[in-house]
Amino acid sequence: MLPTDPIASPGSAPTATSAIIDARDVHKRFGSLEVLKGITLQVGRGQVACLLGPSGSGKSTFLRCINHLEKIDAGMIRVAGETVGYQERNGKLYELPVAAVARQRRSVGMVFQRFNLFPHMTALENIAEAPVQVRGTARGVAKARALELLDRVGLADKAGTYPSALSGGQQQRIAIARALAMDPEVMLFDEPTSALDPELVGDVLDVMRDLAASGMTMIVVTHEIGFAREVGDVAVFMDGGVVVEQGHPSEVLVNPREARTRSFLAKVL
Repeated sequence: MLPTDPIASPGSAPTATSAIIDARDVHKRFGSLEVLKGITLQVGRGQVACLLGPSGSGKSTFLRCINHLEKIDAGMIRVAGETVGYQERNGKLYELPVAAVARQRRSVGMVFQRFNLFPHMTALENIAEAPVQVRGTARGVAKARALELLDRVGLADKAGTYPSALSGGQQQRIAIARALAMDPEVMLFDEPTSALDPELVGDVLDVMRDLAASGMTMIVVTHEIGFAREVGDVAVFMDGGVVVEQGHPSEVLVNPREARTRSFLAKVL
């Protein structure tokens, strides 16, 4: 059943026709705490957008709103032309039923800080499970695809290995392969290397570089400034629930306009 208290729609301001992710004036609060205070961001198909900023700036919350893991309080988010989590009627946004939201999520893969692999399943089984259960893919087909993805992330020899026998970096690469198994149009990464030992970060970033080179649209919350500068098409610096500065990484990360951005980069570089 649709809720009786719809949120206001911000209307239909024009965006680039190539934008696959279109967020406009997104607000989110938890009780009295306003976490997002009007985030607007467009990401073109095949682009990599890197979200940077201090802890508590709203980066991860915004990412979760894109996948409707958090419900926005105002504004609008569209992915591939569909309003995420809502149906627009008469200038208002009404929340979609759970089944419709689940269908939308199929096109958006998400990789978290923690790997969240099923401990009782092998690497191959972890990857194949969602296509079987959610899409109804034949198990043999799903396993064949899982083997392809294991090879893509450099872990073809770990198909029968359980998570407890894998390093953190290997588990995160399995988590990326699991998200890719649903053939998403967009990949969201929430600080995918923050829980890893430093020597394991490189392998995960290499997989993400390969994804970017293949044309996958990605939004990455990260503190890996070098990765953002090298791979990103858009760098977005957030603080206090707002976008302080955004643009090409060569501008934002090398010659930022805003004093707050300069201060943050001076501390993390």
